[in-house]
Amino acid sequence: MRITTATPADLEQLLAFRVEAASWISKLGSDQWSRPYPADRLLATIDSGTVFMLRDGERTAGTITLTPEAEEGLWTDEELAEPSMFINKLTVSRDYAGQNLGGRLLDWAGDRAYRAAATWLRLDAWTTNARLQRYYLDQGFQHVRTVLEGTAVNGGPRVSGWLAQRPARLADHGFADETPSPEPLRA
Repeated sequence: MRITTATPADLEQLLAFRVEAASWISKLGSDQWSRPYPADRLLATIDSGTVFMLRDGERTAGTITLTPEAEEGLWTDEELAEPSMFINKLTVSRDYAGQNLGGRLLDWAGDRAYRAAATWLRLDAWTTNARLQRYYLDQGFQHVRTVLEGTAVNGGPRVSGWLAQRPARLADHGFADETPSPEPLRA
């Protein structure tokens, strides 16, 4: 399998992944991703070069977004001063479930973050999705804190405020990485 940078041609696949994931998560009792994601916002992240696709031949097995930009209102100024990269929208096609592709994508992201001179690989997960939180803990992340609804820095609702991090590190993820080398983080 290989990792490529997403292009605008991947937009429909990415939107379909979100619908598929929302349906599966709903059956597990979570409301995560129950609202449609705006296509224009997703296209903007594709255009910024932060969305990556896991390809299996002509099929797409998964996706992850990796960015040096933190979600507003979650991390403290002190935390933001530490070189970090942030993951979100990790999704694996249900056709590929049970193969640890999500774990390997997290390893790839941590490897890429390390190569960009990041100290931390960070994420925010759905506040009420205990299964997802357990998954990230099992992947070596440590819970930092949970930003609850109405307590975000901007005062707005926060449904994805379970914060976790793990050190960025080199990893043998086993994917052919066809993406450009990451830009070093600004000091």
